[in-house]
Parts: sequence; structure tokens; C-alpha cells
Amino acid sequence: MATFLPNTHFQASYRVAAGSVDPGGVHRRLPGYTPTPLRRLPTLARRLGLASLHLKDESDRLGLSAYKVLGAIWATVRLLEERHPELLGWDDLTDLRRRLAALPRLTLVSATDGNHGRGVARVARWLGFGAEIYVPAGTKAPRIEAIALEGARVIEVPGTYDATVARAAAVTGPTVLLIQDHGWPGYERVPALVAEGYATIFQEIDSQLAAAGEAGPDLVLVQIGVGTLASAVVRHYRRWGLESPPQLVGVEPVGAACVLRSIEAGRPVLLEAGADASIMAGLNCGAPSSAAWPDLRDGIDGFVAVEDEQARAAMRMLAAEGVVSGESGAAGLAGLLELVEGESAGAAREHLDLEGRRVLLLSTEGATDPAAWEEIVGRPVPARTNDRSRVED
Repeated sequence: MATFLPNTHFQASYRVAAGSVDPGGVHRRLPGYTPTPLRRLPTLARRLGLASLHLKDESDRLGLSAYKVLGAIWATVRLLEERHPELLGWDDLTDLRRRLAALPRLTLVSATDGNHGRGVARVARWLGFGAEIYVPAGTKAPRIEAIALEGARVIEVPGTYDATVARAAAVTGPTVLLIQDHGWPGYERVPALVAEGYATIFQEIDSQLAAAGEAGPDLVLVQIGVGTLASAVVRHYRRWGLESPPQLVGVEPVGAACVLRSIEAGRPVLLEAGADASIMAGLNCGAPSSAAWPDLRDGIDGFVAVEDEQARAAMRMLAAEGVVSGESGAAGLAGLLELVEGESAGAAREHLDLEGRRVLLLSTEGATDPAAWEEIVGRPVPARTNDRSRVED
């Protein structure tokens, strides 16, 4: 059952230092980099009684159907430059790959439910590395095929996403580099770097709103999963010096609401979230990342868990607005609809300012399973558009 949980651990004074590095400096050197669209959704804004509703559309990020590659490339390049200072100052991928050719060839390893693994596999292909990607058994074939088409070896693991992470973490060796977006005690630096790489998304949003002469959001809804993207949201919108920080709400599937349940328990807990716990495959995670947990616990105002049918309805609504959003991508809108129109609306109004507010959603993926998107929406996936820089109606 869909539910809203105000975060009793939330600290209104919670602030983090602004980042001292610019991941966009790496991203802008990648082939085909351009900001993804920030779309206005005026029809839905009117229906929900909002001043404005914007959606950051990550359905085509550097030629991939999700944002995850931003974190994967930033974490990988940062680790490589720290190990090999001679790599510093590279001009473009051709130059970086030429410099890497003089070093031992690495294999990038990761566990994934689809999007992160494809991002890691693309990074490996860019850099001339091998890639070994572990996925939970039952992962949809199109997601596995997309990873394999990047040149990666894909290994299916019986059990949950969390069991798959453990399997990938057990792969070690002098030429292995584990690029995981899920952290645990002793492995927190890399997922923190991955989250740092996502800062580019929010820098783009700030620039796009400013170029349109529009103010920043009053409320941001963010998909959770293990919490790495949500941590990036907290670090952007809870940074020192930001006037009037927005309220933040995390969105999870009912069957894999690991952060909501952890907040209830007052500590991280592990759920038995299997590969088929929800159609929102990117959010089927059993435990929050330890690297993200402090930001989730102290920096997010509340959490909403949504049912699969709510995600399907949100996909259809976004499609009607010209936005191709996958099951996990549409979860943000599903959460907003639950807060405003669902059974949680009364509780949400007690803790959140919703009426007449400026709201930001993140569509974190496109149609990563085209057949499922077509079945849910009722028509084929349209061709991608090319204009990704403006705030669009």
C-alpha cells in the first residue's frame, strides 16, 4: 500500500560544504556531451495546484537511456588520475585512452539492475578496458543485452540485487577496479565519487532555470534505490550558502522501500527485495548505501512508497506530455501524485508545503525495456529528440 512517512530524523539545519571539484569538467570532454532537457509540465502543474512543475529528462544522456554514466565516468577517472598523476591534463577521450595504453589494462567490475552497469560498461569501452557486470537473475533481457552490446561480460547471479553486489565485490585482483554505486563499511569512497559525478545534473538544472528567468524549486522528489542519487540531491540542495533550500522527498517502491523502513527503524535495515519486487527495477534494492545513509537520514524531509500501478499511470501521463520515461524514471511523478491526490495526501499536507509550489522531478531513465514501455503506454517508443538544452514546454 502506498504510504508517506515524514522523516523524524530530519534536521532543518543540515548543511554540507559545497563541492570543491567540478565533475562537469570531465563530462564536457566526453563525445556528444550536451545538457539534457529540463521540461515544463504545465498541464500537470495546473491539475495538481502547483505554481510550476519541471522534469529533468535523462532519457538520452551521452547516448544512453539513463544518467548513471555521469557517476561511473567521474569515479573511474578520479581513481585513475589519483593512481597515475601522469594522466592529469588529458584533452579528450582519445588523448586519455592513448595515455592509458601505456598502463596495465584494467577490468571494470560492477553489480547492477541495468542502468549503472551499462554506464560502467560504456566507460570501459571508452577507455579501452574490459568490463564484467553482474546482474540479478531475472533482470529483463533488453537491459542485459544493452550491457552486452557495450562489450561487457554479463554474469547473472541467483538472488537479490544485494546478493549480486556481494558477488561483484568478491572479484579482486591487481587489474580489477570495482566501480559500485552502493556503499558498505570499508567501501564508501567510490560510491561517494559516483554521487559527486551526478552534481552535473543539478548544475545543469540551475543554469537552465536561470536562463529561463525562473526560480529554483520549493520541492524536489528523487528516486531512492540505494540512495546515491538522493545523496547527490541532498548535497546540492542542502549546501551552505543556498538561500531557502527546498523540501526533499524520496520515492521508493512499496516492495523495496529500504530507506523508508530504515528511517522507521532508526538504522539501516536489509529487506529481502528480489529482482521482481517491483517493475521499478532500478529501485529494487534491499539496503541503503552506507555512503549515502547520513544524507538520507538527516537531509530528506520525508519518504513516499508507491505501487507499481502508480508508476504505470505516471508513465502514461508523461508519455501524453511527450516524455519517454521508464518505470523507475516515472516513479518521481508517481510519488508526487500520491502526495497530492492519493491516500497519503492528508499526512503529506501536514508536513510538506504543496499548494502553489514549484516542484522538480527527475525522470532518471527512458524506455530501458522498450517492449514493456509499449505495453504500458499503448504505443511504440518514439524516436529520440535532439534538442536537450532548453527549458521546454
